[in-house]
Amino acid sequence: MTSFFRGIEDLFVNYLFWPLDQLRYWDSWWGANFFNWILMLIGFAGFIYWMLQLKKINDNNEEDKSISSHSFL
Repeated sequence: MTSFFRGIEDLFVNYLFWPLDQLRYWDSWWGANFFNWILMLIGFAGFIYWMLQLKKINDNNEEDKSISSHSFL
């Protein structure tokens, strides 16, 4: 089992996190955090898209807003 877990460690440390290790050696704070800014922009765009979709559904009155409990209550 130890070789299995060491294989998982090798996969993550040497391959999957390698691009993030390379960011550590940049001299510029802005350059090193460029990756974080891109992820924040993608998340913000996804949030705006989701809110617009919810507004579209709400404007079409597609959601059942009746107040009722579950039958087992």
